[in-house]
Amino acid sequence: MTRVTRGGRQLRFRVSVVIGDRKGRVGLGIGKSSEVLGGIRKAVSMAKKNLVKVPIYGETIPHNVQSKFKASQVTLMPAQEGKGVIAGGSVRKILDLAGVKNVLSKMHGSRNPINTAKATLIALKELEQQAPPHIRNQKKQEANGEAGQGAVKAEASKPAKKKAAPKVKAEAAEKTKTAAVDKQEASAVKKSAPKKAMDKAAEKSAPEAENPTEA
Repeated sequence: MTRVTRGGRQLRFRVSVVIGDRKGRVGLGIGKSSEVLGGIRKAVSMAKKNLVKVPIYGETIPHNVQSKFKASQVTLMPAQEGKGVIAGGSVRKILDLAGVKNVLSKMHGSRNPINTAKATLIALKELEQQAPPHIRNQKKQEANGEAGQGAVKAEASKPAKKKAAPKVKAEAAEKTKTAAVDKQEASAVKKSAPKKAMDKAAEKSAPEAENPTEA
């Protein structure tokens, strides 16, 4: 940028910088200075203050989003694994530094790099913390499969428990029967004991009664 004044031409530099860690954080900064290094320092410090957290699921964005800044309009759409970053210009650089590896994009209106960069950041701010549709479907299928396996295991384990229960019941019934038989035998022995004693006494008294008649 040059400005003509009475003292002559004044040369100034405007620097736009995008920083990111490729782990879901990205920021944009613009710095102006009479020297390039001074402008870079200002732009980096501003970008650090304006970091945006991007929710990433399966190396893509959660859902479709559309944003507008002045005359530039940007649309971002999630993509499946292996698709890559389908974007150009400043949109591609921002998505790359944010860590998004599979995404589709479309630009409408002005192609000014600063306007498109700001529109892209606005779109990333509007993303919600939710998984994209295809990842949600995969998780549902996995959950259903795990639930089905758990049900099969539960059904397989139930009959074994049911079979073991009758055995225990049969053993308990046999024990009760043996105990009842033992009780009956003991009571029969007790009842027969007095009869045997009476029979023995009768046998003893019978000879004594016979002796006087013989005399």
